[in-house]
Amino acid sequence: MCLGIPGQITELVDHEFLVAKVDIGGVKRDVIITCVVDDEHPAESCVGDWVLVHAGFAMSRLDEEEAARTLALLAELGDMQDEIDLMRQVGSSV
Repeated sequence: MCLGIPGQITELVDHEFLVAKVDIGGVKRDVIITCVVDDEHPAESCVGDWVLVHAGFAMSRLDEEEAARTLALLAELGDMQDEIDLMRQVGSSV
């Protein structure tokens, strides 16, 4: 099952290609952030943001409360650990 999982952007890795390091349940992964930046919210201001990550892309920004609720729900469903284990197997590349 492919899920979007909340993660927090910890650093901007590549400004030109809009790649950021995102912490997803303790796993740090490079993620493309093109969908969550714009003129009003440039890449430099994304560090610390919570985003919904799917297939190596940050699909949208979430507030911290929404991210926490989603993580709790996924944990309750038992799917989050499977997704994190899959990310560990795939590695940290985009």
